[in-house]
Amino acid sequence: MRTVAVVGASLAGLSAARSLRKQGYDGRLVVIGDELHRPYDRPPLSKEFLAGTLGEADLSLETDDEDLRAEWLLGARAAGLDRAERAVRLADGREVRADGIVIATGAVARTLPGSEGLAGVHTLRTLDDARALRDELARGGRLVVIGGGFIGAEVASTAYALGLDVTVVEAAPTPLAGPLGARMGDIVSALHVDHGVRLLCGVGVKGLSGERRVDAVLLEDGRSIPGDIVVVGVGARPCVEWLEGSGVELDNGVKCGADGRTSLAGVVAVGDCANWYDPRAGAHRRVEHWTGARERPDAAIATLLAGGAVEPGVPRPPYFWSDQYGVKIQFAGHAAAADSVTIEAGAADDRDVLAVYRRAGVPVAVLGMNQPRLFTRWRKQLAVASS
Repeated sequence: MRTVAVVGASLAGLSAARSLRKQGYDGRLVVIGDELHRPYDRPPLSKEFLAGTLGEADLSLETDDEDLRAEWLLGARAAGLDRAERAVRLADGREVRADGIVIATGAVARTLPGSEGLAGVHTLRTLDDARALRDELARGGRLVVIGGGFIGAEVASTAYALGLDVTVVEAAPTPLAGPLGARMGDIVSALHVDHGVRLLCGVGVKGLSGERRVDAVLLEDGRSIPGDIVVVGVGARPCVEWLEGSGVELDNGVKCGADGRTSLAGVVAVGDCANWYDPRAGAHRRVEHWTGARERPDAAIATLLAGGAVEPGVPRPPYFWSDQYGVKIQFAGHAAAADSVTIEAGAADDRDVLAVYRRAGVPVAVLGMNQPRLFTRWRKQLAVASS
């Protein structure tokens, strides 16, 4: 291959570029990113950066002496993929022709219909999002977080520590029931109540009120929750619209094999936009986690460079972590695969637990709250059992 284009300049794209050089590729490497920023770390955006304890320079994912010998096209949005010409079309009219293409365009935060142009309403996905929200939180006031998932919970925790009055609204009966299951989701989300943050569950949001600036969140049950700042944390959608009509199969992102290969030869996908096949589950999964964006590009790049001639390995069980109200939450595996969950150590009331999820007696997931040592041990066992 003379040229490889990596479309996406966040962690997954950077990891792919690193993997290309690590695996011996010495040709032309072009990295395309729609943001103007060099690759940066996203997890701290909802925590240390939002709290003001971490600066922008600390977010950099590149080392001072790192040189990937890449051409960086930043502030350049991908608008299409021409499979006949092997070219990535950019929104500004330019084209990047490449023998190999890595799709790493990630995902974008979902918004609340009708909130466009209303001051005080935020999503949190990018550095620019975090800058704007940090400035607003610094002024204090009443914050309403729509969505009790991990991003919403981390923002609520950070805002609480900054002294804001915080309310979390979650449409589901139990926050985090999707990734953690109902029982453990209830235990983890109780951290809000422990710290005096109002948690309203089982009620949807009808809309927002305010003329130029938001002043309240309107619930479907008729209640109105006053708010000076609103954060919408209702998930993200994969950025794959630019691939429509390209021949790349799309299904909840880019549909991939267990090695990241797509329906087009010479094209692989990694990161939040990639819906990889999971041989353990016998189904495709889109994993929006930091570790997946860092680890899976190695397999995808091996596939790209070998023309699909390598046998894909079994990826490690997905892992993610969250910091809320001073509690370290760690999770590995798939809760949905379990038929039982038991607390192996600690006490739920103390929010200090190690819980193991099993299916037919076999561990399929593990959750730790302030149990890093035990969690690490169980995570290793889980990886061995799943391989």
